[in-house]
Amino acid sequence: MIRGFAGALLVITLMVGSVCNSAEKKESRKEGETMAMTITSPAFSEGETIPVKHTCDSSDVSPALAISGVPTGARSLAIICDDPDAPMGTWVHWVVFDIPPDISELPEGFGNGGWAARQLDSTGGPTVHGKTDFGGYGYGGPCPPPGKAHRYYFKLYALDTVLAAGEEEIEAGIFKVDLLKKMEGHILAEASLMGKYKR
Repeated sequence: MIRGFAGALLVITLMVGSVCNSAEKKESRKEGETMAMTITSPAFSEGETIPVKHTCDSSDVSPALAISGVPTGARSLAIICDDPDAPMGTWVHWVVFDIPPDISELPEGFGNGGWAARQLDSTGGPTVHGKTDFGGYGYGGPCPPPGKAHRYYFKLYALDTVLAAGEEEIEAGIFKVDLLKKMEGHILAEASLMGKYKR
């Protein structure tokens, strides 16, 4: 009887130990996991309407953007904003890169100011603004023709390089298609935020 009780106690002890080890492993995995990179805005949530102040119908200032989960090893960030619903094909509203990777937010109006190309901005680093399909630099807000709502994607890229540094310096006025080519093989993570607007 005692022998049977001791055997049952041993089995229970082993089971408890196994459960504890499993829990510790799960907790360890949670601690080691990297948080997915995200881009959000206090001005609008995913899929919601972009406020008129951020469009061509008003002040046309770029919305504040919050960034989190940038992977270790990232040396710069890039943002491309475009509208895939434009009548003539995808319309590019903003191209900016070499944003310092350690920032957590871009303030409202970050993309404005008629930048010739480079700017020593509020993040403390030199960012580079490419050309939009409006023909200028910096942010150009939603400006769709009357009708159905268009979707505007703010796409964030974490890169393992600083694109306009050293011998591979990029000239001012780079377009989205050229920037995407330069980023090939250097993208560590991607995230996007989509807002809508109609007139």
